[in-house]
Amino acid sequence: MEDILRQLIGYLKGMWLYRWWGLLAAWIVGIIAAGAIYSMPDRYESTARIYVDTQSVLKPLMSGLAVQPNTNQQIAILSRTLISRPNVEKLIRMADLDLSVKNAAEREALIARLTKTLKIRGAGRDNLFTLSFEDSEPQRAKRVVQSLVSIFVESGLGDKRKDTDSARRFIEEQIASYEQRLEEAEGRLKDFKIKNMHLMTGGKDYVSQVAEVSAQLAQAELELREAENSREALQRQLVGEEPVLLPNAGAARNVAIPEIDARITALQQNLDALLQRYTDQHPDVVGTRRVIEQLEKQKAEEVAARASLPSAGFGDVNANPVFQQMKLALAESEARVASLRARVGEYRSREKQLRESAELLPKIEAELAQLNRDYEVNKRNYETLVARRESANMSVELESSSGMAEFRLIDPPSVPLKPSAPNRVVLMPLAGLAALGFGLAVTFLLSQLRPTFLDGRDLREVTGLPLLGAISATDDPGRLRKRRRLNLAFLGTLGSYVGAFGLLTAAIVVLGHG
Repeated sequence: MEDILRQLIGYLKGMWLYRWWGLLAAWIVGIIAAGAIYSMPDRYESTARIYVDTQSVLKPLMSGLAVQPNTNQQIAILSRTLISRPNVEKLIRMADLDLSVKNAAEREALIARLTKTLKIRGAGRDNLFTLSFEDSEPQRAKRVVQSLVSIFVESGLGDKRKDTDSARRFIEEQIASYEQRLEEAEGRLKDFKIKNMHLMTGGKDYVSQVAEVSAQLAQAELELREAENSREALQRQLVGEEPVLLPNAGAARNVAIPEIDARITALQQNLDALLQRYTDQHPDVVGTRRVIEQLEKQKAEEVAARASLPSAGFGDVNANPVFQQMKLALAESEARVASLRARVGEYRSREKQLRESAELLPKIEAELAQLNRDYEVNKRNYETLVARRESANMSVELESSSGMAEFRLIDPPSVPLKPSAPNRVVLMPLAGLAALGFGLAVTFLLSQLRPTFLDGRDLREVTGLPLLGAISATDDPGRLRKRRRLNLAFLGTLGSYVGAFGLLTAAIVVLGHG
């Protein structure tokens, strides 16, 4: 520590020897710096404050119905990207800054200068923005800030409309694409169902179809056996009994045969009931009509046979009501047997067809599942896109009617009366200190270039030779007075230097050029 202090004192003593050179350098640099600061052109700053209101009463009401973008984030991004080359070129045209531009180089220089001097500052979450610009002419500074305010507002509204239009156009394209896919999927599914309609029963799988047909066949066979047993019982009761019908010659065509008429009537009633449940091609309907045609043919043959008998006129007919009821019941039983036989045959045919299609049906079901899956995916995406389109349309109407982001000009730009730069009150003292520091650097440099040994110890350390002794000089009164006058002159010159910069600073404050 002692060596460091001794070395530092040595540097100071060496610099003191060249103090006049340092002071002269400080005066020269200070005068040049003061002249440069005073001759700097004044710059005027025009500012404007804008508040962006992103709150709306409709926002909570339309939550979930309309798309609500993050307006705060959009405004923040806009404030950071507003000073771009297209906007600066537009600003130059709006503020008439290109009137003095003569060539492309000057235009590029103007664009670069505006990009550096235009400033947009935000106030955090309050959505309050300050737009400022400095220029040597106050009126031009105001025009530039006014144009920048207009671009800021127009960019906010224009970007929102542009984003909304792009989103709606993209959704419309996707809806058209998925609508075409959905139509193609519907067509494939329809063609598949038409092609394999005979193997599909309400969309059931193969095992369910076989089980259902087998159950229907067993039920139909049971009903057929019951109907046959009932018919045989009625036939045994009617064995040996036969009605006597004796038509006369004049009414042969209107002869009634009760057993045949009763069967035809019962079959007609059964046919009406079947037509209410099935179509004309149903096996039960076809079988019932065939039996009715056979009975009508049989009746016609019976009437023709009786008409050829030699006996004329009608005799007495056995009008036993019990007999007639039994005949009617027998006719109904035979009609039911015929209908059930047709049903059993149809069910057996279906079961046989299903069992023969045991290998084909699973492939058909797998293909149907794939078609249904594709159709459901396209349908779900299509419905989602349609819902998004309606939400986007509602969002556009919401923004146009309620103003989701309203720009309010709090402080309009004005013509500045006082220059904002350069700040000569601060620059002048700083220039004086910098010049004084330059003078100190000159003295240190000279002391190192022309070193002086101030004591015997330094001489011995530098030369490495033994020092036998040192002779000190005794100052006489004349030399002391001369040294004292030089020191006072140096201090006076240094004080005048400091006072000169103080007076310059005070003059700048009084004259208002700061």
